[in-house]
Amino acid sequence: MGAAIGWGIVAASSLVIGAALGLARPWSRKLVGLVLGFGAGALISAVSFELFEEGLDIAGGRPVAIGLGVGAITYFVAAGRVASMGGGAALALGAFLDGIPEQMVLGIGLASGEGVSAGLLAAIFVSNLPEAIGGANDMRDQNHPTRQVIRDWVWIAAFCAAATVVGYAIADIASDELRAGINGFAAGALLVMLVDSMIPEATEQSGRTTGLVTTLGFAVAAALSFA
Repeated sequence: MGAAIGWGIVAASSLVIGAALGLARPWSRKLVGLVLGFGAGALISAVSFELFEEGLDIAGGRPVAIGLGVGAITYFVAAGRVASMGGGAALALGAFLDGIPEQMVLGIGLASGEGVSAGLLAAIFVSNLPEAIGGANDMRDQNHPTRQVIRDWVWIAAFCAAATVVGYAIADIASDELRAGINGFAAGALLVMLVDSMIPEATEQSGRTTGLVTTLGFAVAAALSFA
């Protein structure tokens, strides 16, 4: 259990670090766009190699597909309810909805004796930073108080870290189908968030260069997955 708590905090800490970086200095629109583009590439890699592919290996396509659909619909509905709050809120919601199942997967792996998945841990950490930087920066631009912004991201990080412990605790009773469904849920929420919010915002702010940094983010995260 101690390992689950420790690694959960390590993985989720990038959300708080990213939020602090987003508030520490003024970020130009272009720089925020480049950071978001890099993060989008890392998330695409996480969906491909750490969530969807692993879910298929665990239990086949059906539970992953069901989880994918549920995750996509959940994010779509929730994002619609916070749409008036702007891009920062959408990125925070995305970090929450994909962070919970991602870190549950991390905890299940620890309890199953598989050890820490370096690829998943790196993907979580690398992708959390740009989400939190962009989200916190947007919230500040929308005149949210600094304390409130930090508090919001600390709460998201705390819930994500707790999800690692929950995953560890339920590992003995979690079927392969449930584990694959959790992977699919995270992948579905991520895909909708990427297409609806993160990539459009990155492209709007940094232009054509977004494609290059997104590819770089994908390459870095993919290399860490197979390290």
